[in-house]
Amino acid sequence: MQQHADLVFSGGPVFTATTQRTRATAVAVTGGRIVAVGHDEVRELIGPRTEHVDLAGRMLVPGFQDAHAHPVWGGLDLMRCNLAEVFGTPQLYLDMIAEYAAARPDDEWVLGGGWTMSAFPGGTPLAADLDRVVPDRPAFLPNRDGHGAWVNSVALRLAGIDKHTPDPADGRIERDADGNPSGTLHEGAMSLVNRLLPRTTDEELLQAVQLGQAYLHSFGVTGWQDAIVGSYGDAGDAGPAYVQAAERGLLTGRVVGAIWWDRTRGLEQIDDLVAKREAYRGGRFASTSIKLMQDGVPENFTASMLEPYCDGHGHPSDNSGISFIDPEVLNEAVPRLDALGFQAHFHAIGDRAVRECLDAVEHAIARNGRSDHRHHISHIQVVHPDDLHRFRELDVVANMQMLWAAYEPQMVELTLPFLGDERAAWQYPFGDLHRSGAVLAAGSDWSVTSPNPMSAIHTAVNRKSAPGLEEGEYEPFYIGQRLDLGTALTAYTAGSAYVNHLEDVTGTIEVGKYADLALLDRDPFAGPDEEIGLTTVDQTFVEGERVYASGS
Repeated sequence: MQQHADLVFSGGPVFTATTQRTRATAVAVTGGRIVAVGHDEVRELIGPRTEHVDLAGRMLVPGFQDAHAHPVWGGLDLMRCNLAEVFGTPQLYLDMIAEYAAARPDDEWVLGGGWTMSAFPGGTPLAADLDRVVPDRPAFLPNRDGHGAWVNSVALRLAGIDKHTPDPADGRIERDADGNPSGTLHEGAMSLVNRLLPRTTDEELLQAVQLGQAYLHSFGVTGWQDAIVGSYGDAGDAGPAYVQAAERGLLTGRVVGAIWWDRTRGLEQIDDLVAKREAYRGGRFASTSIKLMQDGVPENFTASMLEPYCDGHGHPSDNSGISFIDPEVLNEAVPRLDALGFQAHFHAIGDRAVRECLDAVEHAIARNGRSDHRHHISHIQVVHPDDLHRFRELDVVANMQMLWAAYEPQMVELTLPFLGDERAAWQYPFGDLHRSGAVLAAGSDWSVTSPNPMSAIHTAVNRKSAPGLEEGEYEPFYIGQRLDLGTALTAYTAGSAYVNHLEDVTGTIEVGKYADLALLDRDPFAGPDEEIGLTTVDQTFVEGERVYASGS
């Protein structure tokens, strides 16, 4: 006699994310695993102790998996002066900082961040403005993308930064007309200040893991790749916090940690990375990836470009950005890491950085043969057309941050004038990558931007910002690079599970797999594409256990 299930969903569409994209209307779960996928026949598994969830026309999807996120940073942001929840004006940001500082008069530093560059002329806020609300103690506030920081005069003095301080090799100190530091530190220049910040405690990091995890669950995210574990900036090292959370039974998400490649060191750090891989594991957490940050961002001219940036008037400048890791080092490091069984998780924004990362994987294949490590390149903002086919040929996954593929003030004011028309059209080529046969995965880069998968999927389909995230009314952003809804959903579920080597146990709704599931508040296929971003998550499950319910 067939046993009754622990949990049954029925009465609505089920998006399985399988290759066949099988549609179903019912799913049964027993012991944390999916035991049936089908239609009315699945209801026969409902017994007196079965929890029955009536989908009522709502769609059940595999739990979303975020292939590039910073949940511990996001959790810390929620604990500090969080400016990321608003598209603010300079005055609104200053009011929020003043309120936060006044509520914490005993804090040695004012910490937080999340401001958007488009709120400030040239994307560079001033220490003089911050001094008005925090005059008596240092303040350090990274921007939303984490590639620059707003500091006040006290912080500059403590760090010894003045007009005579040289720019570090991997960053830039923003200066006024007289050469004095004006209050914005780009990329590696942030380290001049953040090395002085008070250490984030183990207790704070554990709390941040839990807060970040809960926030991701509220968007239906059941697994992710933490794009930096290991010491980085003031956030501390998330690795031990994940291990502690796993040991205490607090880690409900499935997490792969990408261990930070310290760009101030060379190949001698590889032994340390191997040791961290062994130490940073437990339960649902394993650190099998290495994060290699190859360049910066175009807004501060540190994204690595094949040709120089324009000067804003259509003329070439003398700056083509920064390759943070020397290509010769990268071409030796990646084959060594590949031979040791590591996955390479690259940050590459500019077309030169993308090419350098692809070249490094090609070197690894030439030396070691093909592996199944699933190296992936995140962000892929500007990809030279000659490199599109190489993702498929080299088995490199295209890790998309789909939310960014839209016109918005930062793109219009701080990026497009400096790329020129030809390169602007090479941005976020999701459609071309899909047509080339590349494997697509998706991530948010939260806390840089929202971790809401449905907002990102809306942008991938419409090439416009999702409702509630618009900053002005714009046309679609190179509409020929759009994805269809099914492809975008699959990238954010099965595609990211593939990156994390979890496709055998999760990422799709199939018999035998873990019941990592998200219940949406509607069927996004049933409405117009323009309303995809209005979709929210009602419930989230990990191994059949409810880890989030809206309104609870």
